[in-house]
Amino acid sequence: MPLAAGRPYLAIPGPSVMPDPVLQAMHIPSPNIYEGEIADIMHSILPDLKKVARTDHHAAMYIANGHGAWEAALHNILRPGDKVLVVVTGRFGHGWAEMAEGLGAVVEKVDFGLKSPIDPARVEEVLRADRDEKIRAVLFSHVDTSTSIRNDPAALRAVLDAVGHPALLMADCIASMGCDRFEMDAWGVDIAVTASQKGLMVPPGLSFIFFNDRAKAVASQNPGVSRYWNWTERAAPDWPYQFFGGTSATHHVYGLRKSLDMIHAEGMEAIWARHARLAEAIWTACEIWGEGGPMTLNVADRAVRSHAVTALGLGGGNGQRLRAWTEANAGVVLGIGLGMAERGDPKGDGYFRIGHMGHVNAHMVLGLLGVIEAGMRALEIPFGAGALSAAAEVVSKG
Repeated sequence: MPLAAGRPYLAIPGPSVMPDPVLQAMHIPSPNIYEGEIADIMHSILPDLKKVARTDHHAAMYIANGHGAWEAALHNILRPGDKVLVVVTGRFGHGWAEMAEGLGAVVEKVDFGLKSPIDPARVEEVLRADRDEKIRAVLFSHVDTSTSIRNDPAALRAVLDAVGHPALLMADCIASMGCDRFEMDAWGVDIAVTASQKGLMVPPGLSFIFFNDRAKAVASQNPGVSRYWNWTERAAPDWPYQFFGGTSATHHVYGLRKSLDMIHAEGMEAIWARHARLAEAIWTACEIWGEGGPMTLNVADRAVRSHAVTALGLGGGNGQRLRAWTEANAGVVLGIGLGMAERGDPKGDGYFRIGHMGHVNAHMVLGLLGVIEAGMRALEIPFGAGALSAAAEVVSKG
């Protein structure tokens, strides 16, 4: 008998679960976009966004998804023919590289596969070989949503500094910001991009770029940046119309204001700790299930796993079978096995992902794990015993 009636749980790695206060804040008549309350709200947002990114520098907002932020960041610092180095640990590194190629950049990729983080030594080799310093920027994913690999921005900054290379360090933080610890200024990241629908807990439609003075100086020498993508006015607007280069995303702005209130009331350190503990509970259960069945975690080393998303293999078409069962019978939607073609599974049917980002807590995660185990029982997929008790033990540590 299906038991899916009631509120569904969207346990995919974005869009994440939207808090009720955020949705309620958005449920208002359209406001005046030129003056009044929204002007005060919008001027309060950039400083609070910068606190999430841990930067004292600049921030700009766009009406776009994460792909729009990729393009905007590249548009500001690159001219056709400029070279970039993209270090890839999954599908989204390739996506950002494709975006750069579409803008006329010369792209060099170093691909570390689907299970391993970036090796800074290999990046150092490439940078040392670039004796003419033609590489203008190094692009990477802090967390790749398809593989759940978490990379180390500080290690890449150390490599750039050791080589003395002037390339800008650009981080895709779409999956990580507000979930995994990210320290833009302390770690030496020049440009970071993110979007609203994951750790920031706002429906899809807004994206953000954070950039320091080095990146600003490079952009100021680029005469080809389009008026719309140009981050200059957006980062220092005089009135609300300039924040978005035109009409504001009014209802998203109200939702974002509420989500930032929630984020800073909890505190960034507490948010990172919550995500780390809930991720540990999920990993513990999945590792035990794998001892008696086909389940495998994509990333073997806990130290380089994301605290926001976990990518898993279940063999054959079991990933799709499990996803279908949990949604139809328990109201839990698991993420698809994105970017699995390289593993010989073009549709990703043998894989699935768990999103545990943003507005999640212990009872949600423990319920999620219980549903996954129920699904494997129903589908007669073998698994190791004791996973749920072990996950509960992790949560009980407080």
